[in-house]
Amino acid sequence: MSSNERIVLDGSFGEGGGQILRTSIALSAVMRMPVEIVNIRAKRANPGLRPQHIGAIKAIASLCNATVDNLKIGADKIRFNPGKMQSTSIRLDIGSAGSITLLLQAVIPSVSLSKVGSELEIIGGTDVRWSPTMNYFTRVVLPAYRLLGIDAQLQVKRRGYYPVGGGIVDVKIKPSKELRPLNLISSKNPLPSIISICSKLPKSIAERQMKAAMNYLSDQGIKPRIFETGVEDAISPGSSVLIYSVGEKGPFIGADAIGEKGKPSEEVGREAAKLFSEEYISNALIDRHLGDMLVPFLPFTKGESKFKVSRVTQHLTTNLYVASIFTKCQYNIDKMPDGTAIVSVKNI
Repeated sequence: MSSNERIVLDGSFGEGGGQILRTSIALSAVMRMPVEIVNIRAKRANPGLRPQHIGAIKAIASLCNATVDNLKIGADKIRFNPGKMQSTSIRLDIGSAGSITLLLQAVIPSVSLSKVGSELEIIGGTDVRWSPTMNYFTRVVLPAYRLLGIDAQLQVKRRGYYPVGGGIVDVKIKPSKELRPLNLISSKNPLPSIISICSKLPKSIAERQMKAAMNYLSDQGIKPRIFETGVEDAISPGSSVLIYSVGEKGPFIGADAIGEKGKPSEEVGREAAKLFSEEYISNALIDRHLGDMLVPFLPFTKGESKFKVSRVTQHLTTNLYVASIFTKCQYNIDKMPDGTAIVSVKNI
């Protein structure tokens, strides 16, 4: 799949943030195609590369023996020249509370689609703002990956919250074999489950988050089937709550929320429940946040994939565009009057 052709991408396209960087670098590593990304985060208040983006790029580069030009804070363009992905066991420290789940969105495709396996210990943030919580990743994302044929296992050894971080996650990624296309258009949504956790705080914090979420769902006519609270290890205080409805063959929908200083626990629970209710009643099989995470794998399946997503986000359209540039796949988004959409991806 290697090529000497250099792909040039405009980093301000679509969502114009870290997503286009992570997906481009991951697919560059898989396809062994050099990529140049310009206008990095040009529309943002603090344009250019930030530390968390540099951490992700360095991680992928270390896995595939890549060379990277202009990798520095504030850089508005970089060149990534991938080598061959190697099976390895490494330790990656993102720094402070940099999101581990955002890093995994790039690492898992780049390793598994390269037909190698890796074991990693990643240090950073497990439950931080503007990224999926670790519970969302393990309970929603990984089951969807398994349906495709992607085998990745995570063990959370310690939680990491903003701003200190210090979370530790062990990751085992197996090489992918033949990937199965998705056909997730209609299914009966099982009753949801709730997980509410806290660290370095009284268990009552997790219980209050849980109660508020359950009360909100009850008002919407939704009754959770399983609910659990717990206190987990961390080096700084924090909390999160996840509500999810997942079946072996779909749906894969979830919603989470993060506790913050000065934010009442009840607000955290209601925030997650409100978002989950919107996803649940849409009758989509893929939630708005998961849709873009599936895209990097779909051009490598045997056949056409189709899935119903609750809402089309800029992250989804960006990833579809980037995947089509690298793999020449064809894609279509058929929007429904209710705001849901049928997304199809076909490898040509």
